[in-house]
Amino acid sequence: MRHSLSHKPRNPLNTMTTCKPMRSLLIALLLVSSIAHGADWRESPAIAALFDEAGVSGTFVLYDLRRDQLSGFNPERATTRFVPASTFKIPHTLIGLATGAVADVDEKIPYDGAAVPFPDWARDMSLREAIAVSNAAIYQQLAQRVGIADERDYVARLDYGNGEIGDVVDQFWLRGPLAISAIEQTQFLARLVNNELPFTAEQQRIAREIVELERGSDWVLYGKTGWQNAPEPGVGWWVGWIERRGQLYTFALNIDIRSPADAPKRIAIGKAALRSADLL
Repeated sequence: MRHSLSHKPRNPLNTMTTCKPMRSLLIALLLVSSIAHGADWRESPAIAALFDEAGVSGTFVLYDLRRDQLSGFNPERATTRFVPASTFKIPHTLIGLATGAVADVDEKIPYDGAAVPFPDWARDMSLREAIAVSNAAIYQQLAQRVGIADERDYVARLDYGNGEIGDVVDQFWLRGPLAISAIEQTQFLARLVNNELPFTAEQQRIAREIVELERGSDWVLYGKTGWQNAPEPGVGWWVGWIERRGQLYTFALNIDIRSPADAPKRIAIGKAALRSADLL
């Protein structure tokens, strides 16, 4: 099934808070305008079946940069904004580098001794290491170094989701108010892989490098998970991109995590969706 995203869907955007009808319409129109111009949505029954088999609610978006084509499952949810959680570590790395909060991604940030949920987090760690194990505490320290003014400035420059960070410098991507949709994630990542973000080419290159996951004979897979409210129920993410035979495709998946058993389904469904598109 093919839908044009240049027109308002029946329920264009479910925001995180209840809004007046006119405000909801304006937000929906702004969101649609942020989508690649002329891109259509192609619904994939094969990907829909993956979510059904896994017994989870969610969405998957694949963006073909060369064709300017969006495809996947559940376009209504694909335009719904959720807290980005640890997927924000990708832009946060860039912000840390651009502001000089860290000299490079291998500078060790000292462990401050605070209680952490996972033993592996309780040590000094660089951003390269922290993003690999999704160490929220290290990136919270990074945010303290950056400061609220520069965080707000760079989130605005990135045109990232709703652009709202509130007044708590080390929580806005974990608990809100920052929120982003799956389609917006694919568009942000498309700008990253094309070196189109407001950072140096080298900063963008290193941000890509540290989220490389796997390589095959003719493809390279990059990605980052996220889990709002972990380890409690919340929204789980897997976002990234794949380069195959010189072509680039960005993707974003989110699901409702009802229990820890749902968390591994993020990557499992995402990889199966990429295989269904003959990309893995």
